[in-house]
Amino acid sequence: MSLTEPMPAGATGPGPVLAGNDAPPRPPFAQDWRRIARMGAVGALGQIFIALSNMPVKLDGRAIIEGILSLGYLSLVVLPFAVGSRVGYQVRREGVPFHRPGAYEVVGGTACGAVVGGGLSLLAILIANFDLREPLVNWSPILADLLAFNRGTAFAVLIWLVVGAAIGAFGGLLRVIPPLAKRIMWTVVLTLFGAAVLESLTTDLAEGMGLEGPVEWFYAPRGGLTVTGAIALAIGSAVLAVVGRGRVKGAKARIDSLEGPARTRAHLGLILATGAVLVILPMFAGKLTNELLANVGLFVLLALGLNVVVGLAGILDLGYVAFFAVGSYSTAVLTAAASPRINPELPWFVALIGVVILTGLVGLFIGAPVIRMRGDYLAIVTLGFGEIIRLLFLSDWLSGWFGGSQGITNIPGAEIFGLAEVSGTDPRSVFYLVLAFCAIAIYVSWRLERSRIGRAWMAVREDETVAEAMGINTVNVKLLAFVVGAVLGSFSGAIFSAKVGSVFPASFLILVSIVILVVVIFGGMGSIVGVIAGSAVLIGVLGGPKQPGLLAEFSEFKLLIYGALLVWMMLARPEGLIPSVRRTRELHQEEMAQDAWLRGQAADDASGDDGAGHHNGSHATSGAAARADGHSGPGADQAGGEPA
Repeated sequence: MSLTEPMPAGATGPGPVLAGNDAPPRPPFAQDWRRIARMGAVGALGQIFIALSNMPVKLDGRAIIEGILSLGYLSLVVLPFAVGSRVGYQVRREGVPFHRPGAYEVVGGTACGAVVGGGLSLLAILIANFDLREPLVNWSPILADLLAFNRGTAFAVLIWLVVGAAIGAFGGLLRVIPPLAKRIMWTVVLTLFGAAVLESLTTDLAEGMGLEGPVEWFYAPRGGLTVTGAIALAIGSAVLAVVGRGRVKGAKARIDSLEGPARTRAHLGLILATGAVLVILPMFAGKLTNELLANVGLFVLLALGLNVVVGLAGILDLGYVAFFAVGSYSTAVLTAAASPRINPELPWFVALIGVVILTGLVGLFIGAPVIRMRGDYLAIVTLGFGEIIRLLFLSDWLSGWFGGSQGITNIPGAEIFGLAEVSGTDPRSVFYLVLAFCAIAIYVSWRLERSRIGRAWMAVREDETVAEAMGINTVNVKLLAFVVGAVLGSFSGAIFSAKVGSVFPASFLILVSIVILVVVIFGGMGSIVGVIAGSAVLIGVLGGPKQPGLLAEFSEFKLLIYGALLVWMMLARPEGLIPSVRRTRELHQEEMAQDAWLRGQAADDASGDDGAGHHNGSHATSGAAARADGHSGPGADQAGGEPA
């Protein structure tokens, strides 16, 4: 999308016009009704799918605001809002009028939202008149009462048309209101939702700090924010949105503008502050919160290892769970007295040395046969190797070594230099151990990314053929990525076995690899901070394959949400939640070059005088001739030759 704006009608001159010269708003009822019908129909089908999956019924028990809004009803109003906001979206292109937002967007959002809400109205009629239980077994009969607010089918038909239209109109209104009002609205909404999601974490920390009184004022006894607490949070977040406008971006810009030792000191200060918070926080938290933090930390370790393989080297490894399994089983064999055949009962830190060596060899074993494959073939083969490792641990052939389906039990905890024992009975100590290894993994990843090896990985990721032509030994570089990723994954496996006290083949399903890959993609491939943020959001809120998160109600639907997040991420933000700067530039290189070219032309046109007018005109004439011939210059759209 270009940063420049189209030239208004009647203006003269060869180049694009800078922002601020938009065309007048469109007439309110000059809608593209086919587009509205198409988008509304897609949204209506999505609404019906969400309702029949029984998600609203399962989530209705989780209140956002007591007596007003629950998570179940929130799941039914997301699509009307999204479609109503999207229907009036315009792409800024040179030569195409960009109309200022107005009543057109609100009318379009209202109509589209009404169509989406009509999907639930139709579903209410079908539920009342037909028996859908046999072909659609997931939905619950309680859904009919939920859709009708316990007032009958006719009310359900009418209310969802009205609600859909109102929510769609609100989505369209967001394109009209000033940026400050939009900022306040989003800040209030995200604050209320975040406070409701983090209720268990907040109450746990408040109890540890002796602040039960204020928390009881904000949260209702049965869950959710109280009305007075929600109002107070809304007012406070709105004030912060106004007062803090631009301050965060300004602070980030000041840090980014620093160079040399000053920049290093600033980053070091942020790291130390974050580390201090992570060290102090578990001291006031209970067992459930520390257990959640430990689970998130284990997935951070796994995601950091996969980030080296996928994010830096560009190797799509779908069998990464194999390294997690090898780390867990090798730790169990070397430390547990109940290990079937080999039981040296080594101390945990001594056994960790053998675990690292063994897992590195497994990384070489898996990487060597597949290293010359690329793309889908490589992904399928690594997927197969991941399943082979799990089935070997499960097989009767090796049951004398690894216990088969019975696994290995009675694994001792991790002794820290003989001073303390880390086990699942003390989640706080487990979290501190995970935190220490996460710090090691972050430092190793950061140093490797900025080293010669890291640059070689990124060259292979972008174009392996060109990297090989430049003299990079692609085979050795990719094998090294496998080994580093395997070692980081083995750390998580070793801690996992000491934490749980037993290992079974069922803990290492292929689903674990998929979830870790989703975390890396969602957070931002190649970004250490992004991987940590992705783990905190996905694992902390939704939970892992078998680990609960803050929203335990999503346990049945987490895979559906993972899939929806991946689709949205690939379409809207392929670089991830917190991307690395290099990765962002690589993904948007063509777009940035196009904008630079258009800005350069605009600057030439603005600085041109009478003597230079002929020169600028010749550029415009040659550009017009190129477009007339069907050829495109820099930044031109391939379909029509026009600059995008």
